[in-house]
Amino acid sequence: MTLDPNGYTIQELGPAIKDVEDLEALRSILEAEKDGENRKGAIALIESRIEKFEDDDDAPEELDPTEMSPADIGNAVKSIDEIDTLETMLEREEAGEDRGSVKRLISQRLDSLRGSDEDDDAEVVVEPPEEKHPHLDHPTADKQHVRALEDGTYRDMWVYCETQQGELIDCSREMLGKARELMDEYAADYGDSERVVAILIGDDVERLAEECISYGADVVVYHEDDRLKRFRHKPYTEVFCDMARGAGHPYGREDRPEEEWRDYDEPRYILFPATNNGRDLSAQVQAELDSGLASDCSDLFIENVVISNPVKVGTAGDKKEFERVLHMKRPDFSGFEYSTILCLDNPNREFHPQGASVIPGTFEVPEPDLEREGEIVDHEFEPDEEWFRVEVTEYDVIEGGVDLTGHGVVVALGRGIGDDPTRGIELGLDLVDAFDDAELGISRGIVTGSYNFDGHVEQYTGEDRQIGETGQIVEPDLYIAAGISGAIQHKVGCDESGTIVAINTDPDADIRDFSDYFIEGDLFEVLPRLIDALESGELDTAALASGGATDD
Repeated sequence: MTLDPNGYTIQELGPAIKDVEDLEALRSILEAEKDGENRKGAIALIESRIEKFEDDDDAPEELDPTEMSPADIGNAVKSIDEIDTLETMLEREEAGEDRGSVKRLISQRLDSLRGSDEDDDAEVVVEPPEEKHPHLDHPTADKQHVRALEDGTYRDMWVYCETQQGELIDCSREMLGKARELMDEYAADYGDSERVVAILIGDDVERLAEECISYGADVVVYHEDDRLKRFRHKPYTEVFCDMARGAGHPYGREDRPEEEWRDYDEPRYILFPATNNGRDLSAQVQAELDSGLASDCSDLFIENVVISNPVKVGTAGDKKEFERVLHMKRPDFSGFEYSTILCLDNPNREFHPQGASVIPGTFEVPEPDLEREGEIVDHEFEPDEEWFRVEVTEYDVIEGGVDLTGHGVVVALGRGIGDDPTRGIELGLDLVDAFDDAELGISRGIVTGSYNFDGHVEQYTGEDRQIGETGQIVEPDLYIAAGISGAIQHKVGCDESGTIVAINTDPDADIRDFSDYFIEGDLFEVLPRLIDALESGELDTAALASGGATDD
């Protein structure tokens, strides 16, 4: 073993193991940590370093494109950095199936690594619109707006921790856990420890600071004002941006004092929840800081990337390696495809802070570590009275809002209840009651349909229970979909469930393709049998498989 991890703090361990390049030595260090202090953060650092070397041993040169689909090849070539390997793949494809789409994927990766051989000395000139098209009116030509910094200093990952009714929402906890994981890996990969900074804005939020630390924050910056009890666009944006800009910032307030806890101009990364308020705030903050935003993300990771796009690097044929780039994956085409968004701009300006909003339910809520310690900072700033010129004089709290995430079982009902809508909801609720930890969800078809429900079940048919792309994203251990056809928009909302059981009269329903078990039958016949089976502990699988028919 090259070093004893128990002699290092977690902050010291990252830079120390960065020089260890022997896989067996790293495994020995991991075992020593587990046998010693057994710190979660240290284990994550060492495992991240081990995974890097295991990934390097995957022998990408053995990939045979003729045995892979275009989608598989598109995913595979992203991690291949060897030009010879890619050229060999291209030759194999040309000699085999010779698919145009596959050759384009491989060629695009080759171009990104070596750049184009054409116009090597051509410089890219980006003209302002008013110069490029002088004959057109440009009403925004004289508009004053905030620009990005020049030679700015950026550090840390900031997490906006949204609250509702005075408590952290689950998505805030999820993001803190993910940010902790990312920055631990960051320390291992780059030998540079940067922090997770939680941001709290509102009324009486200081009491949540310790909770933020327990979920992974190193620093909590909070701003309290009784006028901020409810989310308000203008003041929330201004307070957040004032927090983000360090002392001496050219676009910040002149009286901003030096702060002991930070020595940088702006955050390197910022995460927001993709909630209604989070989406509004993220767009406005990133615009004010003159940077980009990837919205509704479902995965995040940090690594270097080589770019040959002339708009990004300045000269055709050149390539440039951008370091420490936050890769932000998000679903496109209703979840049918996923794109990875990079917050990069042209070579003449900065591209920080890199911002993303995260779909609630995307990441696990970590176990809180009540022994963690961190720094709590009171942000001293007096909001402008003008920012509160719109006054909320009266509001109603909508009762019955439901969080479907975090339950072991979710029972979802769709248009299949149409023959008897009220009875369908009643059966769904009875099935929910048969489990210890379950909740009822519905498809968009019920929300937008013109069904007539009796008053005692109508509360279960609102938009707050909708599952899908425009509703909630759930990941229960068991997902029971009754009378749901399985459109791609609904698939997005439940696809990460542990086990999916579908009940439908149509044997060709789309949901069959992504279900683990499919019962061809009428939900009005199948659900009562499922309920009886759960209550009695005996399941007649033959009866269920026959669509609910019995010999009785």
